[in-house]
Formats: sequence, C-alpha cells, structure tokens
Amino acid sequence: MLALAVWVGGLVSIIAAVIPAVFNTISMETGGRMLTRMFQGYDRLALVSAGLIAAGTLVRIYGSTGTWREQIGMTELTLLATMVVIVATLVFWLTPETARLQEIVFGAKDDAKRIAYDNFFAYHRVARALYITNLGLGVTVLCVKVKQWARK
Repeated sequence: MLALAVWVGGLVSIIAAVIPAVFNTISMETGGRMLTRMFQGYDRLALVSAGLIAAGTLVRIYGSTGTWREQIGMTELTLLATMVVIVATLVFWLTPETARLQEIVFGAKDDAKRIAYDNFFAYHRVARALYITNLGLGVTVLCVKVKQWARK
C-alpha cells in the first residue's frame, strides 16, 4: 500500500502543484527541462514502487494458505499489470524520446522549430495521456483495496 501511495501520490503532487508552479515561475525552456528531469526521477520512483508492489503481491500469494485469487483478485491483478506496462512504456520509450525531441525543439530555429514542436507534442500528448491513465488506474486500485478491506 505504501508503494502504491507513493506512486499515485507522487503523480498527484506533480500534476496539482509542481507543474503549475514551474510554468508560472520560470521560462518555458527552463521549466520544460526541469520538468523533464523531474519526470525521469518520478519514473524511477514508479519503477521501484512497481517492483515493491510485485514483490509484496508474491509474498502475499505464496505466504497464504488460500488460493491466489483469495489474496489478489483478477481486477486488482489486471489493474496493477496494466499500470506496470504503462510505466515501463513511459520509462523505456516515451520519456526518453520526448526528452530527445524537446532538446531538438530548444535548439531549432524558425521553420524547423515549428516542425520540431509538432513532433515533440505528438509524443508529449501520448505520454501525458499515459500518466493520467496510470493515475486513474492507481486510484482505482486504491478503491479496490479499500473495498476488500471493508469486506473482511
């Protein structure tokens, strides 16, 4: 639960507080670079959280006397697996590619800058949608866990 809270809470903090503060305080280029590094750090934290959740789930399954379905339902397992796939996609593909395209934008001039922005925002929109999807899935997992606890 702690790893899930860090994963979800970290993203809520970034979206609700950090991003608005950065772009309302410093320039777009400096803020963009800062947020890129911050998301790279968050991605590593999310990977560690995913590993802890997977390890905790395995301990819970193998350490119990009941079946694995009694310990973790298919809904929770599906949600967690989807979250892990999304975070892996972000960490190993989208975030590095978005950072690369961002540097091209900041180095481009005139007409090339417009094309570079178009390329950057194509990836950025997908990454943003995946972060928001992961946030929604994480909140859903928390609700599923609370519902399981309420039944016990």
